[in-house]
Amino acid sequence: MGQIFDTPFIGRAGELGRLTGVLERAVAGEPRAVLLAGDAGVGKTRTLTEAAGHAARAGMTVLTGHCVDLGDVGLPYLPFTEILGAAAADARLAPAFAGYPAVDQLLGAASGNGAATDPGSRFQLFEGVAGLLAELTALTPLLLVIEDLHWADQSSRDLLRFLLSRGILQRPTPAGPPHRLAVFASYRADDLHRRHPLRPLLAELVRLPAVERLDLRPMADADMARLVRAQRTGPVPDSTVRRIVDRAEGNAFYAEELLAALPGPGSPGEPDSLGGLADVLLIRIEQLTETAQQVLRTAAVAGRKVSHELLRGAVGLPEEQLESALREAVGRQLLVPGDDATYSFRHALTREAVYADLLPGERVRLHRVFARLLAAEGHSPASAAERAHHSRESHDLPDALTASLEAADHAQRVRAPAEELRHLETALELWSVVDAAARPASGDPVTLTLRASAAAVRAGEPHRAVQLTRSALARAGSHADSELAARVRYTLAGNLMRIDNLEAAFTYSSEALALIPAEPPSPTWVWAAATHVMAARYVGRDADAERVARQALDVAERLGLIDAQADLDISLIGLEANNRRTAQGRERLVHDRALAVRAGNVAVEMRALYNLGLGCYESGDLDASLAWLADGLDRARRAGLLTSPYALELRYLQSVLLYTLGRWDECVRAADADAELLPAAGAFTTAPALYVTLARGDLDQAAAGARALLGPSADWMAALVASVVLIDEAALRGDAEECVRRMEAATERLVEGAGSERPDAFVRLAALTLAAVADAAEEARLSGDTDGADRWARTAAGLADLARTTAARGEDGTGQGPEGMAWLARAEAEEVRAVSGPSVEAWERAVTAFGFGEPYELARCRRRFAEALLTADRREEAAEQVRAARAVAEELGAVPLREALDALARRGGFAEAPGARERIAALTARESDVLRLLGRGRTNRQIGEELFISGKTASVHVSNILAKLGATSRTEAVGIAYREGLIERAPS
Repeated sequence: MGQIFDTPFIGRAGELGRLTGVLERAVAGEPRAVLLAGDAGVGKTRTLTEAAGHAARAGMTVLTGHCVDLGDVGLPYLPFTEILGAAAADARLAPAFAGYPAVDQLLGAASGNGAATDPGSRFQLFEGVAGLLAELTALTPLLLVIEDLHWADQSSRDLLRFLLSRGILQRPTPAGPPHRLAVFASYRADDLHRRHPLRPLLAELVRLPAVERLDLRPMADADMARLVRAQRTGPVPDSTVRRIVDRAEGNAFYAEELLAALPGPGSPGEPDSLGGLADVLLIRIEQLTETAQQVLRTAAVAGRKVSHELLRGAVGLPEEQLESALREAVGRQLLVPGDDATYSFRHALTREAVYADLLPGERVRLHRVFARLLAAEGHSPASAAERAHHSRESHDLPDALTASLEAADHAQRVRAPAEELRHLETALELWSVVDAAARPASGDPVTLTLRASAAAVRAGEPHRAVQLTRSALARAGSHADSELAARVRYTLAGNLMRIDNLEAAFTYSSEALALIPAEPPSPTWVWAAATHVMAARYVGRDADAERVARQALDVAERLGLIDAQADLDISLIGLEANNRRTAQGRERLVHDRALAVRAGNVAVEMRALYNLGLGCYESGDLDASLAWLADGLDRARRAGLLTSPYALELRYLQSVLLYTLGRWDECVRAADADAELLPAAGAFTTAPALYVTLARGDLDQAAAGARALLGPSADWMAALVASVVLIDEAALRGDAEECVRRMEAATERLVEGAGSERPDAFVRLAALTLAAVADAAEEARLSGDTDGADRWARTAAGLADLARTTAARGEDGTGQGPEGMAWLARAEAEEVRAVSGPSVEAWERAVTAFGFGEPYELARCRRRFAEALLTADRREEAAEQVRAARAVAEELGAVPLREALDALARRGGFAEAPGARERIAALTARESDVLRLLGRGRTNRQIGEELFISGKTASVHVSNILAKLGATSRTEAVGIAYREGLIERAPS
């Protein structure tokens, strides 16, 4: 930890015990993490130092990383470069680095030794760090300490999230070596305002089973008194101790500083005469010699930590005077020397107080000195961000601009897109205030803004990318050359398509195409045309899209732009009869992928792979689809484009396929893993795991997850998944009214974002809604409610008509594939059930249709098919369908479906009914109360009044009871309950 304390460790025995307990478990092979929270000065560093000492004595290797507060400057992965740098310098650990080149690239870029411009993806870096740490724990038990997490950059937060949620804290395979690791990270709780970026990360991490939070509360008065007395070799008057304890309010650092600020050892000086903490700190500093004060003021401008060489250059003192001043500051425990020839302030509050006390001119002068010294070091990439900070604070804006661009280049090399974006935005702010003669020779604000928008896309901020591209459009004005103006517009169109603003995208792609002529041929016109073709297709202008695509394809062939040829051909395939669903269409897509590979255009290659995977999925070849999707994601991973648009689509489709094929555990595991790497805009990719949550019976969690997807910036795919979950959840609860309302809301939401009046998803949504409507219609008929039955039958007819018209000619003007036709068959079977009761023929068609490879929906249809067979008195066939469906439900863990099948089997008499005790366990306490009142002949309204719930809620409970008892009516349910002793007969 680098700090030595000469006073006893007081008042934190319980907290230290928890930390040492975690260390013991880590040494035994159970990796753990602790988030240590506390106010500034409460004792976090001292507690961690004691824990680190315990770890070292137990044979653990302790590696420490610090986060640094440099205002708006981002130093990507700073605490991890410090940790990994220390590990690489350890002769025992250094050989392990050979197997992880991505980590070497990070260390090389951080030290300025030069990194390759494309060292691999961010995912590879994260996997590399996790793999390296796991390997190191096989050599020695490790304790990683990260201090001041509240100052961490976004990339460091992302890497920590990955390591704790997916990487090194996860248990290894049974055959693998244990991960002997503990991670302690501290942060200031009082610095976390409501919008602090660390807050959501902490909320995620504390939910992990291997992560715990430890709060350092203010110390008790008795412990504070012991601490004060332990600071002095001589006696301290009780009155002084009491006043210090009262003033410090449990803050150990404040108490130490109050005591240190008194005139002398054992002096009865009055702490009440001192001011606040900053005043107390400054009083202590004023007790130093003038030279030592000068050194402290200079070090405070450098930051929490400064190298000896940099400090020597900044203060300009002879070596002997500097050493004397440093010895004085270290002796007074204001500075702490490090093993790497550095000095750190013992506490950040000290540095903050010294810095705040500087005169404005003094502060500017010292920042200018540090900027000059850092520039003289040879423009190290790692120091560029610090130099940009010092140059801005010293008002040297030209150098701040240059350093910000260098820092952006460094962030790009180490795959830190959020920091790259921040530095580019800083550079854009500076560009307008720096004289033209002092700006970089190459570049312009429009091109720089386009680069920032590309960084925003890589950082997973599509809405920010749109804002930046609009800014580029405004900056270009009417003075830009036509090619640049066109590039800005078609880039804006592409970004708008990513946020489903399709009409605006078409407008800007049209403008881009109009700005430059097709002749003479130019690459800019070809790519503007390619973007316009996609935008035109999205808004249903297929004729326009085909005309431009064929013209642009001819120009691309003449220019030899083979990647543009591939991109345009992919668009044309979607406009022709031999589209991606056909073998001929997929053959062309394979050829287009090869062209993109030859051209080195990964984005077009991934578009081809996505269309290959989607085409196989739409044609029912699910195994081939999975293979193409895996190929596409592997390519995205190797290229570092896992958050690019097509990579996100590939992930989503893969998740859907795993769910569809019944590989539910894989679907959930992939979602959990991806959630730690994906930006907020990619949340839809893992959302199909909510289908699993719902089907396994956790209705509340699934509904909550779906509603979380429907935020103000929700994209179309997120809205689709949320709509499926919410409609099916209402259907499973038996609430037909709510189901219809949610269907209407989904229709409005999806039409608005799809650019089509009939998105293909309407077939599935209509079928799910029809399930609840048919249940309501059947219940109305059984209860003699003719008007209600007719109303629900009319609703069913409208929904079925929507499904039929969508299936006939969906959003792209073509018919549905096997999946869509299966949902249509189910929708029509539900319509018949709603109008006249279950139809054997209709449900047999639905079962056959879902045989293409969707086991869960096939099992759900088998359940309804069995009901229809029972109605037709074909009991043996019904039993066969129930057995087949129940085997699937059992394998998938689909509890609601399994319970419904068991109830159907009991009702049909072809399965031994479970005993009363088992069924009582299946009923909730509230359902048991409702069942008791049903036995007394109460209506839903009367049940609600007696139980203080609404009649609607009572109806839901009744529906659940009927399903669990396998009853078709309230009367039958009461009869079963009496027969099995679930309720006692009321006195007549």
